Amino acid sequence: MNFLVTTFFFILIAIASLGQTSRVIRVEDSITHQPVIGATVQSKSRVKPVVGALTDVNGIASLSNLSGELTELVVSAVGYETAIFPLGGASPVDTLVFRLKPATESIDEVTVTATRTNSRIEDLPIKVEVLGPEDMDEESAVVPGNVSSILGDISIIHIQRTSAVNGNQAIRMQGLDPKYTQILRDGLPLYEGFSGNLGVLQIPPLDLKQVEIVKGSVSTLYGGGAIGGMINIVSKSPTSETPEFTALINRSGLKESNGNAYYSQRYAGGKTGLTFFAGYTDQQAVDVTGDGFTDSPLIRQFNLHPRFFWNPSDRTRLNIGYAYTNEHREGGYLPALEGTLPNAYRNITDLQRHTVDFNASHNTSASNVISFKGAVSTFHRQNTDYQKLSDGRQASVYLEANDLVQVGKHQLIGGLNLTTEAFRKNRDSTRLVDYTYQTVGAFVQDDYQLTNKIAVQAGLRFDHHNTFGSFLLPRISVKLKPSEPWTVRLSVGTGYKTPNLFVNQTPGQLGVSLIFPRLLPINPATVKAERSIGANADIAYSKTFENGLSVQVDQAFYYTIVNAPVVSTFASTSSNLGAYTQFVNAPYDLLSVGTDTYVRLEYKAYELYLGYNHTLSRRNGPADKSFLALAPQDKFSTTLAWENDHFRFGVETAYVGRQYLYTNQQVPNYWFFAGAAEYHYNEHWRLVLNAENLFNVRQARYETVVTGSISQPTFRPVWAPLEGRIVNLALKYTL
Repeated sequence: MNFLVTTFFFILIAIASLGQTSRVIRVEDSITHQPVIGATVQSKSRVKPVVGALTDVNGIASLSNLSGELTELVVSAVGYETAIFPLGGASPVDTLVFRLKPATESIDEVTVTATRTNSRIEDLPIKVEVLGPEDMDEESAVVPGNVSSILGDISIIHIQRTSAVNGNQAIRMQGLDPKYTQILRDGLPLYEGFSGNLGVLQIPPLDLKQVEIVKGSVSTLYGGGAIGGMINIVSKSPTSETPEFTALINRSGLKESNGNAYYSQRYAGGKTGLTFFAGYTDQQAVDVTGDGFTDSPLIRQFNLHPRFFWNPSDRTRLNIGYAYTNEHREGGYLPALEGTLPNAYRNITDLQRHTVDFNASHNTSASNVISFKGAVSTFHRQNTDYQKLSDGRQASVYLEANDLVQVGKHQLIGGLNLTTEAFRKNRDSTRLVDYTYQTVGAFVQDDYQLTNKIAVQAGLRFDHHNTFGSFLLPRISVKLKPSEPWTVRLSVGTGYKTPNLFVNQTPGQLGVSLIFPRLLPINPATVKAERSIGANADIAYSKTFENGLSVQVDQAFYYTIVNAPVVSTFASTSSNLGAYTQFVNAPYDLLSVGTDTYVRLEYKAYELYLGYNHTLSRRNGPADKSFLALAPQDKFSTTLAWENDHFRFGVETAYVGRQYLYTNQQVPNYWFFAGAAEYHYNEHWRLVLNAENLFNVRQARYETVVTGSISQPTFRPVWAPLEGRIVNLALKYTL
């Protein structure tokens, strides 16, 4: 009897198992055939119980215990059209490949590349803000010449003009000096040393897919420099076998003309592709204040950026790019630029930048990706300032190999990288010397999904610099998901910054000059690298309601301290221009503590952004508590936009308050207003009228910017706009 019951029981199990099976599914982009990460694969709701899974970094999902009644699966992912695919037609041992079509409607980009795991922004334990394709598309017509305008709209970022005459700009994050913000192009840190970030903000947005802003200390990811934050500028890639072509012309009231063109296409069934960008800027020198000196410099700049993409198989991808920039820039006493007073002050810069980069990856298995990327860049700059010539070249190399593997709930990535920066001085009148810096680094990072509500990201980097020694950089981040609309992130990380003559340095004394003819070489025996520790926390709320209202609210807090910062001081030796400038470690630390709040609302045709940043950044020494110069303690930003089938209108405002000079003297607060109107004739033509600084705020209204003679002028630090109101008209054609 017992034998019969047991036999009957096993027969029932066998019958039940006949109606169930397991399948492995790979989800790909229908155009590029690249894996879609985080796609949801599940049974249709009429089948009970519902079975589902998420795809991993290779686009793979495994479903088990599938009912025999199930014949179709529903696949969905952010940025793609939801589709239903049949289960039949293949052996159960085969991997089913489902391809999703990109969504026809533009949505916010949510995949972040700077963290190396290509994770969705909502899955990351560290705080990242992304300006996506839609933002770049709008900005390409509003301010076609550079990305500085759209970055400045974010409350935590302050765009600082570093020269009154040549128009160069730099980025401050979390109240810290520009040298503490690391800038990448397509994940490659090449803007250091002599090449600096000169011209980085001049990259036209028409060539860009998105900009990723990683807030806080993330030196563990890419090495020294990312103390206040990191910005990754991501280029476009081809998305369709239908040719895409965009051409844009622009003219501003500041005598600036821009002409940009972009082309992209996929070929051979998506296996190869090409993007090509070319842009030219011609800007005349303009004296707005009437003091004879240029408030807007003469600029002639040409950019070229082709990229080739090749996917020889579904598991192997390669892209190779070349970027070229040629720029001539002149500022100073306007009659000198026009040739009528040749002995008056001129600041002339000529530069050329060549960069060849590559990125290759190969899926060795369903859970393992090996990647190689790198770039070689050469930079040549000649600068004449106060009739003194400085002339130098820099060669930069960055190489990296990493391995990303999925092990259960862990995403592990480890790798090695090499960074080389070689400066060679040509014949000039400066006291600069040649140097070669090399940094060898090793890093490991673990993204661990501890539970459905807790994720941890821990990283460790070891760097060895051939001149300034070794650095160990740990970092840990935690993401908590207490309920669906809420996310809490906590992060603590360390960083370092090696001394460098050409990086925007912190003046340690009033009136110290950073022009090349006054710089003395750094003595590595007496000047040490800066070290830092930073902590970030933020609470975010994100929800879309049934009536279509989308709400995002984020409240962030941050704390950073930099030990013994490298500052510039007067040297005992002097030249005919005055005392030379030397670099030393300051007898104080730098402290930055603050909060950052932003709200994003979208409802039907309306978009609203509100941002407020409050930062206290100061020297933190026994006898020196002065505020960090040119770092606004209060910044409020807002953007309101409305759009229909043919028109788009937008208004931006910004308030900059409680800035201090190097004398610890507060300068006046000011408001900045901008407005834009866009007309869509059809899907091809767009006409944009834009006005920056509508109420013509200028620093010259508060103080004299230039003092001294026309041959030996002295320029005050720039803390407000110099150019005043700027109106431009752009015409954009898209095929």
